[in-house]
Amino acid sequence: MSEGTYQRLWEASHVTLEEVLEKEPSVLEPVPSRERQSFQYRISVLYLYYLGLLRRFNLAYDQMVQPQKRRLLRRLLDGVAGRVLELKDELVRVDLCETHCLDRVLQDLKLTPADLEVPIPRYFQLEQTSAMKARQEMLADILSRLEPLVSQENLRVMSRTAALILVQSAERARQGRLRATFMREIRKEEERDRRIWENGQQKFSRDQGAIVIQKVWKGYLQRKRIEQDRRVEMEFIGMLPSPNQTARLNTLTQAFLGEESRRTRQVEKEEEFQEAMGKTHESLTETEGPDMKERMKDQIRQWFIECHALTGRFPDYPDEASGGSYLIFADKTPEQVRLELEAQAQESRKKDQEKNKEKEKERKEKKKKKGKEEKAKKEPEVMFKVLPSKSIPVINAGHEEYTSMWKSRYDNKHPSQNFDSETLREEKRKQVEMEIRVQVDELMRQELKNLRLAVDREETRPLKSPKKKGGKKSGKKKKEKDLTPDRSVDSLFEELVVTGLIKKSALVTLNDYIGDCLYLGSTLTLANKMPMPSLFDIRQNMALYGVLRLGSHDIHTMAPLVRSILLVGPSGMGKKMLVQAVCTETGANLFDLSPDNLMGKYPGKNGTQLLVHIVFKVARVLQPSVIWIGNTEKTFYKKVPKEERKMDPKRIKKDLMRATRQLSPGDRVMLIGTTERPQLAEMKGLCRFYERILFIPRPDYASRYVLWKRMIENQGKGLQLTPSLDVSALARVSDGYTPSHILQSIQSVLTERRLLQLVKRPLAASEFVGHLARLDPVYREEEESLKEWFFKTPLGKKNMKFTKDHLEAEEARLAKEKKKKK
Repeated sequence: MSEGTYQRLWEASHVTLEEVLEKEPSVLEPVPSRERQSFQYRISVLYLYYLGLLRRFNLAYDQMVQPQKRRLLRRLLDGVAGRVLELKDELVRVDLCETHCLDRVLQDLKLTPADLEVPIPRYFQLEQTSAMKARQEMLADILSRLEPLVSQENLRVMSRTAALILVQSAERARQGRLRATFMREIRKEEERDRRIWENGQQKFSRDQGAIVIQKVWKGYLQRKRIEQDRRVEMEFIGMLPSPNQTARLNTLTQAFLGEESRRTRQVEKEEEFQEAMGKTHESLTETEGPDMKERMKDQIRQWFIECHALTGRFPDYPDEASGGSYLIFADKTPEQVRLELEAQAQESRKKDQEKNKEKEKERKEKKKKKGKEEKAKKEPEVMFKVLPSKSIPVINAGHEEYTSMWKSRYDNKHPSQNFDSETLREEKRKQVEMEIRVQVDELMRQELKNLRLAVDREETRPLKSPKKKGGKKSGKKKKEKDLTPDRSVDSLFEELVVTGLIKKSALVTLNDYIGDCLYLGSTLTLANKMPMPSLFDIRQNMALYGVLRLGSHDIHTMAPLVRSILLVGPSGMGKKMLVQAVCTETGANLFDLSPDNLMGKYPGKNGTQLLVHIVFKVARVLQPSVIWIGNTEKTFYKKVPKEERKMDPKRIKKDLMRATRQLSPGDRVMLIGTTERPQLAEMKGLCRFYERILFIPRPDYASRYVLWKRMIENQGKGLQLTPSLDVSALARVSDGYTPSHILQSIQSVLTERRLLQLVKRPLAASEFVGHLARLDPVYREEEESLKEWFFKTPLGKKNMKFTKDHLEAEEARLAKEKKKKK
């Protein structure tokens, strides 16, 4: 696509954005629980709109070349992504579950399930390619140095007799293969001679030989004609790529090459812009800097004189934390400053009087609260309220900047997508002014001190810091003590790789986690049944909780803080694959703190503290990072089994919880735990540590159908399914089997030999059933026990309680209607 296409996409996105901002609900409007469905519908509509905007801004930012537009698009993209995560948090709060049934909303908005897919911004990987390569090279270098040591440790010692027997058996097998090949050739020659000659005479006459050759040639020609007719028919019904489709593929290839060339131009234009920024900054500092400096000094001196004339003393100079002389330039006259000081004194008096009144009110309110609590027990009323957003101010600011600067500006002014020099000078002028103001503030503070000594004959009055009230804890967290102050991050990284705590992640994307969405979620909800999440929902939640948060520092700062995720599900559901997919999509380091991997490493109490400290220190510095805890139920065991007491799986529990609490917005470190036996863990500690719990049940019919179809095509390297293969029957037969079971059966059937036979013998569903029957499925009892555990989690309890209250309210309403009818 051309530059104008992306410009029009940007303009259309802002039209949609303006409409969505008008639909944003007010923060001050609480919604009663009886209007829960309408509130959920409004939030769902906003969520889908912002997902569409995220998709558009991602495409525009990826292909826009003009550097100043790209900066604005980046802020808008991060702001919209942050708003998507905030609305996801709102949906969880309203639905009381991680699965949201949006099929009715999709139908009303005339969207498809594909619009539910969470788009992952492409700059997550493109803009940190160099850092990812450097990190991978360092990891590969350390692992290559470890390979000889590992191979020596794993070298199996073989006795002389066993080695001789192995060589003899290999030699006998080689000789047997040679003899079999020799005998096969002799047998073929004998059969050929027997066909041609019989009793020393030629079997066929010359005419008969010609007839045989004609039959073969005519058969070959007819088969060619039939194949050609069949191909024309298949192209007509759209089963094979036609010449038009081939041309379309060529067009797509050219478009892909155009995208790559546009990304190259982005780098070139960015380098030009960076160079121009430096030159503009230097020229403004040299030409306009001295005038700015003198003008600021004159304004501040005039302010000193006017304040002294009105108040009889020189004012206190604002400190750097409050903005310095910026407060003086905020269009305030000395009279306004004096009035503000008097108003502050009156407010302090009023506060003292209000404190006394509040104490009396508290006594009266305590009595009223008791009565209200009794009423609330009889008639509970839950109020839903939209929480304040950090992303909307960013989006509003970006939209206003686009409206004021770029909306009415035509691209004809910059056909080559160069930067706008006038806009750059205005931005740099503000930056130069801020730098000069800092210098002027230092000079004028000293000048103010000299004026006080000369005129008022008094020293500078130190600004009193506000007293901290005793008994109340400050919001600041204590800084963690650095246990390795003399160690570099590179040396700590190498140590963790050598000990096996940092591992190389497999290159797996989220799209490789195959699954379809739940199409009848609203129907189940209306029937008061909690819908189980599909594999599509799990992929979507991992994109929201893991990928979007870890991919960008700005998004992580704006989004609701989520430090840890727990994946619960039977074995073979792809939990570890999801962890690796998060690492691949964000370029994150993978730390393995599984209890089995920690056995024998960093022993003792001090060793455990050092282990957790080093892991979190390296994870923070080399962020984004993913800390994976496999079989995490062992870390939170109710009772440690006898055979695992030597392992001491609970030894890092306290230090891990303490270090996780230290993570704050901006620290792109995510802890992901996986378990298939959460019943063995202590419920309270596990749910307190993991902030989000995602339950992965067995795949439903729609997901199994997509799994069979996609996995057979991938294993067959582009194999096209024929009508002889009943995928629907396979999806029904494989109820209870996991994606791992389906993949194993496909790999067992689609061997290299079977792939070569596909031309003559197409695939049939019966071939897979035999291999599938040898595997043990996930029985219903096992899944039911996992569901029972999930309903005991805090979110599951809230959902069950809400459903129970809703049913009781419905029964009471129906009973009242029956009484009225009677």
